[in-house]
Amino acid sequence: MIAVPNYISTDEYLTLERQSPIRHEYRRGLVYAMAGGTDNHDRIAFNLLKLIDNHLGNASDCRFYSGNVKVNYRDHFYYYPDAFVTCDPRDRGDRYVKRYPKLVAEVLSSSTQDFDRDEKFADYQQLDSLEEYVLIAQDSQRVECRRRTHGNGWETVVYPLGDAQSAPGGDRVVLTSIGLDFDLSELYRGLDSV
Repeated sequence: MIAVPNYISTDEYLTLERQSPIRHEYRRGLVYAMAGGTDNHDRIAFNLLKLIDNHLGNASDCRFYSGNVKVNYRDHFYYYPDAFVTCDPRDRGDRYVKRYPKLVAEVLSSSTQDFDRDEKFADYQQLDSLEEYVLIAQDSQRVECRRRTHGNGWETVVYPLGDAQSAPGGDRVVLTSIGLDFDLSELYRGLDSV
């Protein structure tokens, strides 16, 4: 990730972002241009959003979003997760920014995976509403679910069965925060290669 080398305020960032044809993320005064993704990245995100949509249906109070809506915590960060779910009515007032997600998912790429696993996860942990952070590989069929435990700790469950730290249940992924489970193969359907 390459930052624009000047510190800017969150107000300046939000003003610039509304006028820019290119999406940027904001972290502690620095602005980062978002690179384009691969076809596999796009397809995995689409498949996840489709699974979430089918699961939540029309009667749910929860809303899900793709990588075009920002998640924010105070003046610390504004990120565009690949997918996220919020069930908090306070998130209905702003069409551009959500502050109370319960599930955040990122599709990993070689250029951002270290940041997504470490710094971005540390930032997201500041959100009291966040119950689950999901990291999805695009070069293999592997999903890592980080879940908030009682006492504000986190546990990690890796799918599929056979991975060094994997969970019982084999190739069935469970997103406990929204009560959704699905076959790992559904997430990777329609990809040219994995």
